[in-house]
Amino acid sequence: MTLSCSNCGNEKSFLVKTFRMHVVHLEDSRLEVSEESQPAVLEVLCDECETELNMADFEEPLRREVLLTVGSR
Repeated sequence: MTLSCSNCGNEKSFLVKTFRMHVVHLEDSRLEVSEESQPAVLEVLCDECETELNMADFEEPLRREVLLTVGSR
């Protein structure tokens, strides 16, 4: 599997921005999480030059590995 930035050639470090929702409730003066979603990937950026990479362009095994690594769907 290969991942590289088309702008700067970086192949080592990428920023995967995710979004995660939590439902919390207050019970006896304590805040507790009652539900939480798996994180959804918002975007993937090169950590060197911040160029956005399109996950749709990733080969399927690489896309699956990225999603599994960040615990996403």
